[in-house]
Amino acid sequence: MSFLFTPLELRDLTLANRIVVSPMCQYSALDGRATDWHMLHWGQMLLSGAGMFTIEATAVTEEGRISPGDLGIYDDACEQAVGDTLERVRREAPAMPVAMQLAHAGRKGSSRAPWDGGQIIPVGEGGWTTLAPSALPHAEGERAPQALDVNGLARIRDAFAVGAQRADRCGIDALQLHFAHGYLLHEFLSPIANHRSDRYGGSFENRIRFPLEVFDAVRAKWPDRKPLGVRVSCVDWVDGGWTLEESVTLARELRNRGCDFIDCSSGGVSPRQKIPLAPGYQVPFAREIRRATGALTTAVGLISDAEHAESIVATHDADMVSMARALLWNPRWPWHAAKELGGKVNGPKQYWRAPPRAAQGVFGDIRVGMR
Repeated sequence: MSFLFTPLELRDLTLANRIVVSPMCQYSALDGRATDWHMLHWGQMLLSGAGMFTIEATAVTEEGRISPGDLGIYDDACEQAVGDTLERVRREAPAMPVAMQLAHAGRKGSSRAPWDGGQIIPVGEGGWTTLAPSALPHAEGERAPQALDVNGLARIRDAFAVGAQRADRCGIDALQLHFAHGYLLHEFLSPIANHRSDRYGGSFENRIRFPLEVFDAVRAKWPDRKPLGVRVSCVDWVDGGWTLEESVTLARELRNRGCDFIDCSSGGVSPRQKIPLAPGYQVPFAREIRRATGALTTAVGLISDAEHAESIVATHDADMVSMARALLWNPRWPWHAAKELGGKVNGPKQYWRAPPRAAQGVFGDIRVGMR
């Protein structure tokens, strides 16, 4: 029996297998609202046979978007668009839990889409003032963000909680808070971005304070029956930055507060980072956090081989495997992995005739008559 294709329970939610579609920004929203592109993309992912699909980084405030094309959940129009789009794609797709990543871009906001270069957009050309723990730009030559005061912190904390309520009304099954990749909550964690001298900066305890306040505010508003996880950049890959040891302690704090899983990524807070890219290069982070804290973890990063994914779960390096680019390239990756590993997926009935004879059983014990 395949370990990758065994179910996993997260509170009242059951994942049919351990494959998670990672949140992937589409830069295709209109004023924060989901568009027809999202219907196409979400539909593809819901047909993939994965255990759970995670909607991209979804901004809890307008200035918290990475780009003008970022998805939002910060007003009634955004909520309506997400809810309507999700309802439409779910009408025909096989049942699959849908998660959403709630985020605030911090100093990395007001940026062009990657295919337009990704640079900071001047305020006079449709950009906006970005916010951060400290008035430090992400990269040399970029304009500095505005340092948040305590009123700004309270506003953003409350926006995360309201975003969670909106997501619940949209029918979202699980939430992931974005503590990674150089965005706002990671900026508070990392001494590279956080140079504050108040109770939100300096010591480790101070730097984790605001992210934990956000987590607590969301957990208080998010239904108890629904899982809530966090994506963490486990290391900054920069000397003097956030460390794995700090990630372990943070994961322990989060678990004590009701966090259901830790998605273990890395980097993003500085262009000075030096990342040793290789298949599974972030798996040791998931392994160590799982070992040291007992938390459920998700491994992510250059995992594209079925046997590799299977071994990660089988050896208890992580409880789930999160995939992004591999599923963009091949949205049926879980089908092929099921064939290779002897697993089963929940495929659409219209496609039950698709598996070749050698792959019979991928959709379970289904017999399709022909005329």
